[in-house]
Amino acid sequence: MELSRPNRLGRRAFSALAGTTVLGLALGGSVSSAALPYSAGPGPVPTGPPPGPPGADGTRHRVALDRYSLLVDGRRLALWSGELHPFRLPSPSLWRDVLQKLRAYGHNAVSVRLAWNQHSPAPGRYDFTGVRDLDLFLRTAAECHLYVVLHPGPYIGADVDAGGLPGWLTAAGARARTTDPAYLRHADEWLSRVNAIAARHQFTRGTGTVLLYRADTPGRADLDHLRERLSADGVEVPLLHAGSPLTWQEPGPVRDAAEARRVHFDRLAHGSTLHNVRMAFGGTSWGWLPAPSAPSPTYDPAAAIDEARRPTQKLAPLHQLGQLLRHVPDFARMTEAPAVRATDRRIRVRHLANPDTGAHAYVLRNDSAADVTSKLPMGGTDVEVTVPARDAKLLATGLHLGAGRRLAYATVQPMLSLSVGKLDIAAFVGRAGETAHLVLDCPDEPWPTRLDEEAAWTFDHGELHVMVPLEEDRLTRVRVRSGETDRTLLLLFADDAASLRLWPYETPSGRVLVRGPELLREAALDGATIHLTGDTVGERELEVWTPPGITDVTWNGERVQSGLGRALSLMTVWPLPGVPELVLPALDGWRRRTEDFEREPGYGDEGWTVADRRTSHSTTPVPDGQPVLFADDYGFHYGDVWYRARLTGAPDLESVSLSYSTGAHGLLMAWLDGEPLGTHRPGGPGDGKGTWTATADFRLPRDLRASLRARHGADGGPAVLSVLVRRTQHGQDAYRAARGLTSARFEGASPDVRWRIMGAAAPDPVRGPLNHGGLYGERHGWHLPGYDDGGWEPGSPADARDEVRRQGVTWFRTTFRLDVPPETDASVGLVVGDARARGVRAQVFLNGWNMGEYVGDREAAPHTFVLPNGILRTRAAANTLALAVLSDGGTAPGPGPVRLELLGSAAGGVPVKPVASPGRRG
Repeated sequence: MELSRPNRLGRRAFSALAGTTVLGLALGGSVSSAALPYSAGPGPVPTGPPPGPPGADGTRHRVALDRYSLLVDGRRLALWSGELHPFRLPSPSLWRDVLQKLRAYGHNAVSVRLAWNQHSPAPGRYDFTGVRDLDLFLRTAAECHLYVVLHPGPYIGADVDAGGLPGWLTAAGARARTTDPAYLRHADEWLSRVNAIAARHQFTRGTGTVLLYRADTPGRADLDHLRERLSADGVEVPLLHAGSPLTWQEPGPVRDAAEARRVHFDRLAHGSTLHNVRMAFGGTSWGWLPAPSAPSPTYDPAAAIDEARRPTQKLAPLHQLGQLLRHVPDFARMTEAPAVRATDRRIRVRHLANPDTGAHAYVLRNDSAADVTSKLPMGGTDVEVTVPARDAKLLATGLHLGAGRRLAYATVQPMLSLSVGKLDIAAFVGRAGETAHLVLDCPDEPWPTRLDEEAAWTFDHGELHVMVPLEEDRLTRVRVRSGETDRTLLLLFADDAASLRLWPYETPSGRVLVRGPELLREAALDGATIHLTGDTVGERELEVWTPPGITDVTWNGERVQSGLGRALSLMTVWPLPGVPELVLPALDGWRRRTEDFEREPGYGDEGWTVADRRTSHSTTPVPDGQPVLFADDYGFHYGDVWYRARLTGAPDLESVSLSYSTGAHGLLMAWLDGEPLGTHRPGGPGDGKGTWTATADFRLPRDLRASLRARHGADGGPAVLSVLVRRTQHGQDAYRAARGLTSARFEGASPDVRWRIMGAAAPDPVRGPLNHGGLYGERHGWHLPGYDDGGWEPGSPADARDEVRRQGVTWFRTTFRLDVPPETDASVGLVVGDARARGVRAQVFLNGWNMGEYVGDREAAPHTFVLPNGILRTRAAANTLALAVLSDGGTAPGPGPVRLELLGSAAGGVPVKPVASPGRRG
């Protein structure tokens, strides 16, 4: 067959075309929020078509809620939301990538939390630009046709430093999360800034897709105050809080696909209609963002879409359930029905029914350690079902699968039911290795056609029995015709892997279904052509079911040769191409330099802040007779902090005891007159709220004591005590607990002590206040692109482990270039550390952005830092990599080998704009 000449449609032209269409499908209906008696009578809002796909359509919409579900323009909407924290993906271009994936995988909403501390470096100062551009995020969500559930706090939890409260609030004398007027002034200012943006994107006004507003309202007085605030700011969408008629369902992390089924099916069985998958995408807790409750840079490794934006095995059941709720209207209003029991009581059954359509649903759960096969009464028949160990199934009876065809029962889960032209399509999913048994009520004998070899069927007493063994990553198709209708029913059977390559989509001209690629991002109809964009990893055949009149297909702008298949679909003649191989460069050309100049007695600290306060707003008591040493009281809220004390009258000093308070992975290093006293780490479980306290007792070595007497006896001037504290994060529930030094004691002498303190320099105007701390190199731009490191000595992090141990800070820098081909989305990671890096702490900076901290704990396992495209320059551009390494004197001054690793790649992706990464000036 002669291939036609390619007809290319550019991405910009496609986007303009897609912008004229209605993209995505809204989730309609609800499950009752309480156990209701089964009734054959219709409810107040009967089962019907769901609301249309959301968008900024310029039309006012009515949004309300009752005890069952949300009501959008008088239609029931069961929300299937996926949570995404924009602040954990510091590349605005990639917001579109993840939002499109959420929509493709069945979500109709995105739940968004906003971290106050990321936007506010100081009282009265707010920044909503760059990676903090809320307006851009909300526009992108509307373009991806996702509702938005907005949660701006002020307190959001989310394993963020202080639960999202800004660092400066710790020293503001305001009692957060109360009706304290001092706190409300700050909180109102924050919410007013957010609300001014959110109000412009409300779905009720037709100017966006913000559908719900979630609140941190611990008490009634707080709720009344918030309502007044929202009213004044023009926010009119429903407010969700602890006393709302509907409960916001938010199950915790799950380990695997089986647990995901148990958890989410259980929520469905108990009437969840406002359901949130937390986290749908975990992302990165970069910089000093993470709370002690989750200190790793990788946030929620159990997320359905991982940190590198790749699907995981936990995604399949979420995808299947999301598509079910969007495309099977019977599930829009299910109520509790009479109890049904399996013969084997290890299977627990919850029975639901739709009083409008007569459809029934059965949620089966097996918490035992063995697969269980049992009889279950469904649709008037005892059906043999098998539920795998510690797994769950969702089965149905009575579903109408298009014109005149009704599902009697099936041993596999329905995933979708839709009509495309004169074709009715129903998809069912199960686990690979099981046999699907589906029975259709057929008054007249049908004419089934096996389109794939696996299927078999029999017809008996008005029932068509279809049996299909489910194979790994394989779709089986059966076509059913009959004389009673001119519509054809196409049955699709898939296992988890094959279901992840089924993509329903809705356009103004009708629905389409696409099979084959790893992702379908958008679909648009233009004349006789359907234009598709998406991703492939390996070579994939493309099959498309479209409305009548569509004869041509383009994929990512390229026309693909296709023809009509036996399943009444358009099928490509040649597979879609996979992603080309990508080779990453080795990291070489490293240069290194030690710092911690602050340890030297002659270091000039005249510009440092004098630490002489006597009172504090902290919940940590100030020791009697000592000054306040807490870092927050002097404006240093993130990262490392240095202290220098001049000790007058200390020639007979024998020991120094330093008490300090940190978050997870904190440590303390001390020097006296430039000589190391040692490194200390807090032990024990902490206070349970994210704070670890410890006292480091350093006994001076004999030679240092002799040196003190020689230098500082008889008016020899003060000794200098230098202390570096890695103070780390505030606890979510103890934001005012001290960080840094808390007190100091001296034995052998009673010196007069004068303290000075230094932490992070002014917040980075682009990267924000959580990007850097108080290390010398950070204060002087060693982490930034453009810094002149030509005078540094050659040396790599791997070579450093063979060198003399030292206590202090060592920096490493290098540059590298990537040349990722156009139209390839490559996710790249940086692997840091090995088993010999115990005790090491290393901050990773990419183009000046702090990607997080490597911690060499007892196992000292390597950690992979995901480098988000946009911050990472992938198109033939230079990248600057810098590491700031803290070593304790007993470990090497380097974390070991550092290398780039390809975490995943796809042909497709979204266009990525570089994230602003200004370098050092001067």
